[in-house]
Amino acid sequence: MQRYLRWALVSVYNSCRICNTESQRFVQYNLQLFSHLPSLRTPGCASARQLLCGPPETRGIMRLSIFEICQLVIMSTLSAETGPEDVNNQSFWMPGNYHQTVKRTEDAFQACNDIVTCFQERARVERQYAQQLSEWSTKWKPLVDASPLYGSLLRAWQCFLSSADRLSSLHSSICRSLVSEDGDRIRTWQKETFHKKIFGGFKESQDFETGFSRAQKPWAKRLKKLEKAKSAFHKASRKEHMAREREAHAQGNPDIAIEKQRKIQEETELAHQETEKVRARYEKVLEEVTRYAPRYMEEMESIFDQSQEEERKRISFLKQAFLSIHRHLDITNNESVKAVYNELHNTLMSISDQEDLRWWKNTHGPGMPTDWPQFQEWTPDKKHKKGKKEVEQKAVVMERSVMIGGVRVRALYDYAGQETDELSFKAGEEFLKIEDEDDQGWCRGMMDGGKEGLYPANYVEVV
Repeated sequence: MQRYLRWALVSVYNSCRICNTESQRFVQYNLQLFSHLPSLRTPGCASARQLLCGPPETRGIMRLSIFEICQLVIMSTLSAETGPEDVNNQSFWMPGNYHQTVKRTEDAFQACNDIVTCFQERARVERQYAQQLSEWSTKWKPLVDASPLYGSLLRAWQCFLSSADRLSSLHSSICRSLVSEDGDRIRTWQKETFHKKIFGGFKESQDFETGFSRAQKPWAKRLKKLEKAKSAFHKASRKEHMAREREAHAQGNPDIAIEKQRKIQEETELAHQETEKVRARYEKVLEEVTRYAPRYMEEMESIFDQSQEEERKRISFLKQAFLSIHRHLDITNNESVKAVYNELHNTLMSISDQEDLRWWKNTHGPGMPTDWPQFQEWTPDKKHKKGKKEVEQKAVVMERSVMIGGVRVRALYDYAGQETDELSFKAGEEFLKIEDEDDQGWCRGMMDGGKEGLYPANYVEVV
């Protein structure tokens, strides 16, 4: 009946969307039919039935069209199909309904497999990203080194590449942590927690299944006995009801003989006695079931609490596993990442136009050292072999010529030489730069006393 009712209502619903004469006649026919359907007399459909089968004035006051009323009735019939009996049959206390609780063990085992697989894929993503960072840095390093940029700008660009190398190492470590630490931890716990049986399933599931089954077995027997007693009582009651109807029909009917009426009365009395006898049996069985219910509930709850405790342990472990994964993936709180980006930021902030322009001036501009033309006397070449002393004297003359052609610089800061081949000076002290800055930022200079050595290029300025 419910299926037919829903089909008819859907037909009315669709017909209301087509405003023609044929559809209107179909609507009127179904409205008349619905006024006699017992299914519409349920509490869930009462208001909808009143609107659907009531006078047009009622629908007008409620400002509902037949189209909208049909929607209401369709939803009411859908909800009416799930009655108290269906809810009772799905109850945990009914026989066999504990299987969903038992199945949690297998579900948790499968969930562990899925979690490991999921984050193994994430580890592959981290590994691929680390590899791409490394390849990108390797590809661009020689190009950046050979670029036309110089000074602090070049160092800043190079810092991006060195930062990528460090981040590549970091993401490689994240990949290793997800696989070897988090994945292995879950696998180890899974092996220790779930004990597989030879023929399939898990020992934990079997223990809970056995416990619930043992607790429900006497209860199921009592319920079966109760259902049998109830059916017998309802059958006897129906038989008595039919006998009373025959008796009422026979009374006052002149066509039925007195003897026949007396026999009908006897059948009614026997049916009533049988009904009372079956009722007493039914009430007795129901009393036994009611008396056994507290014990049954206690045994079932005891097994259920054990399964809840196992589930609580699983939830707690997986929570810690997820927190560990989060700790490995959360690079926002990683000190190594902070150090990489802090260094990169400091390098970018150290870009100085004045320093770069001064370097260019001294390396490729007017600040470059040179030997200005000087008057030189002609001296005849000596044909005798040069001795060691003459070679040393010539070297001293060459050093003095380099000193004369150098650039005068002034120290901006104090510097104490760390090695024997480094100069030491105070801020404001002047000396001569005799060689240009090398790739590592060092220049060669000569103090006024003749001492020669290396010093940081950014510690001085040209006078």
